[in-house]
Order: sequence, then structure tokens, then C-alpha cells
Amino acid sequence: MPLSDPDQRMLLHDVADRLNTIADHLPLPDQIRPEPALSEILDDEVRHLARLLGYLAGESAFRHRAAARYPDRVTASHRGITLALARAAAPTGHAPAALGAAVHVLGLLADLTRQAPCPARARAIATGHQHLMDRIGECHADLARAAKGLRAAADTRTPPATTAGPAPSATTTPSRSR
Repeated sequence: MPLSDPDQRMLLHDVADRLNTIADHLPLPDQIRPEPALSEILDDEVRHLARLLGYLAGESAFRHRAAARYPDRVTASHRGITLALARAAAPTGHAPAALGAAVHVLGLLADLTRQAPCPARARAIATGHQHLMDRIGECHADLARAAKGLRAAADTRTPPATTAGPAPSATTTPSRSR
């Protein structure tokens, strides 16, 4: 049995909340330190993103199959919800790529700290730290874009079908009270 329109909107808000939760677990640019704790955070959030991306892909496939099998049950609202979930997959898919690049930079930074101090090493560490902040910032932006799109779709109301009431008579004039 398909979900009701309010339930589908709640589903979109739930997925958006999950995206925001992942973003909230990532450090902000001024909190980023190339240390083992960051590696653990990235590990956890890559796993959460992978599960959420898998959910988006699976839900999209399920809804596509259901629409093909039962076309008479598909409403404009259902199509909009399905499209919103599919659209959220693109920025959600970019987020793990950004985190993967952050893991790479973090590994490079860990290697640089074990090298002999020199001006080139200091510049490489500063550049690496900036790249690390940029990649985590990209992830934040991707997750925010996906969540925003889901919330916008959830909050877009399909106007209910209404029947037109009787047209006002041309001979009836509205009364004014003063």
C-alpha cells in the first residue's frame, strides 16, 4: 500500500534530517585538525553516507518498478517525491567522494609530519590543511544541497482537486454595509 502524501513528505524530511545529522558530525573548518580523531570521524560518516546513498538508490528503484507495475496508483505527489529522492542522490553521492579526498589528504599530512622539518614541508602541510578544509567544506555543501532539495520538495504542496462552486449571478450585487 503506497504511503499517504503526508507520510511521503515526512519521509523526505526524515532523509533530510539524516543528511543534516551526518553534516553535523563533520567538523567545521576552524575545528579541522589533521589528527587520528578526524580519521575516525571520516570513517564513521563515510559509512553513514554509503548507507544513505544506498537507501536513496534502492528507494528510487523500488518506486520506479512500482510505477511501472501499478501506473494507476501513481499520483503527481508520488512522482514529485520519487523525483526528489532521485535528485538528492547526486549531491549525496558527491559527499563521500569529497570525504574520500579528505582521507587521502589526511594520509598525506600524516606522512608529512614524519618527514624532516624544512620550509617545503611547512608549505606542503599548510597547503594540505587547506585542501582538507576544502574537501570537508565540499561535503558540508553537498549534504546541505541534498537536504534543502528534499525539504523543498516535501514542503511543496500539491493543491487538492476542488470542484468549482456556483458562479456568482450577474444580477446579484453585493450589499455594502456602512
